[in-house]
Amino acid sequence: MNELISIWLSEQGLSSKYLASSATAVGIGLIFFISCLSYYIAKYQVLGLMNKVIINSKNTWDDALMEHGVLSRMALLLPLVLMLFLTPLILESTSIASTLLILLSKVLLTFQISRCISALLNVSRSIYKESAKQRFLPLSAIIQIIKLALYLVTSIIIISLIIDRSPVYLLSGLGALTAVLLLVFQDTIKGLVASIQISANRMVVAGDWVELPKYGADGDVLEIGLSTVKIENFDKTITTVPTYALISDSFKNWRNMYHTGARRIKRTVIIDIASIDFCSAEKINQLTSAYLLQDYLSDKKQELALNEQDNNSDEISQSFTSLNSRQLTNIGTFRAYITKYLQQNSHIRNDLTCMVRQLTATQTGLPLEIYCFANTTDWLAYETIQADIFDHLFAVAPQFDLRVFQHPSGHDWQQNS
Repeated sequence: MNELISIWLSEQGLSSKYLASSATAVGIGLIFFISCLSYYIAKYQVLGLMNKVIINSKNTWDDALMEHGVLSRMALLLPLVLMLFLTPLILESTSIASTLLILLSKVLLTFQISRCISALLNVSRSIYKESAKQRFLPLSAIIQIIKLALYLVTSIIIISLIIDRSPVYLLSGLGALTAVLLLVFQDTIKGLVASIQISANRMVVAGDWVELPKYGADGDVLEIGLSTVKIENFDKTITTVPTYALISDSFKNWRNMYHTGARRIKRTVIIDIASIDFCSAEKINQLTSAYLLQDYLSDKKQELALNEQDNNSDEISQSFTSLNSRQLTNIGTFRAYITKYLQQNSHIRNDLTCMVRQLTATQTGLPLEIYCFANTTDWLAYETIQADIFDHLFAVAPQFDLRVFQHPSGHDWQQNS
C-alpha cells in the first residue's frame, strides 16, 4: 500500500526528495481517517440504534449496560483494532512510524479492554443489587479486588510492550518488592481478609442497620467495600468505617429485629414513693369497674379470703386494714393493670416477652419498667405505639392515687405557695 501511495504522489509531480516522508504522512492520515470513520459509525449509528432498543426494552439488565458506558467503551475498540491491522498494510513495516503506531495501538487497545472489563464488573454489581433480595455476598469488595488485579496486570502488559520484554521478566522482579507491596497494600489485605470473614459469617450485608459508637456510626449500611464500609446515618450524613473494624471492634446489628418483625419497648415510669399506699375498700370497689382489673381483683379477693381463714380471722375486711395480714397496694394493682393493658393491646406481640417489673428504688422514686415488643419495625409506627402506651399510663396513674415523679417546676412552687 505504501508503494501505491508513493506512485500516486509521484504522478502528482511531488519531488522524489520528499516522496518517502509524504507517503508515510498520507498513510498515517489514511489510517486515522479510517479509524475515526469507524468510530463515528460505531458510536453514533450502531450504538445510537442499540440505545433506542435498550430504552424500549422491558429488561433492566440492559439498562445497566448503557448506564455504565459499556457499549460506548466497546465502540472505541473498533478503531483501535483497525489501526493495529491497517498500520502494517499501509506503512512500511520497518519504518519508525509503523513501529510507533503499532505500539500505540497495542497500548491503547490493552487499556481500553481493561476499561470494558471494569465497566462489565460495574454492570454485574448493579444487577446484583437490584435483583438480590438478601445481599450476603460483599460484591463491591470482590469487584474492587478484581479491578485491582485487572489494572495491575494491565500495567504489567503495557510496560512490557513499551520496553519490549516479556511480562514474565517483569514478574520475576516483583519478588524483591514483596515487602514494599505488603506495606503499601496492608489496608487492602486487611480489608480482603475482613470481607471474606464478613461474607462467610454473614455478619453484615448492605441494608443492615448497624451501630458503631466508636466511629459515631448509627444507620444503614450502603456499601461494603474492600477498605471501607459506607454507612448512612439517620441524620442523612455518611460515615465511612474501615472494613477491618467490623472484625476487630464490636458493633450492634439490628437485622434480626427486622426478621422477627418486632421492636422492643423498654421504658420506665418513675412513681413517687410517698404516693404508694394500701388500697381501701372504697378504692377497690372503684377499680372493680375497670374491666381490665375485674379478674385480677376477683382472684385477689379470693386469695386474701383464704389467707384470712388460714389466719383464723373472723372478718375478711380485716385483710384491708390489719397490719398483720396481706393487703392490696395501689402500686401492685397499677402494675397488674399495666400488664393487662399491654396484653390486650393489638399492637403488642404476646408471643414475645411482655412484662412490667419493679426496679430498685432510687432517690427519684420507684421505677416501673415496661418491657414488651411492638408488632412493627417501622420507626414512625413504633414511636406512635410507644407514645400512646405511656400517654395512657401517665394519665391513668392518678386513678390509683399514684403520682408520677418529676423534679419540681415553677408551677409546683406556685401551687405550694
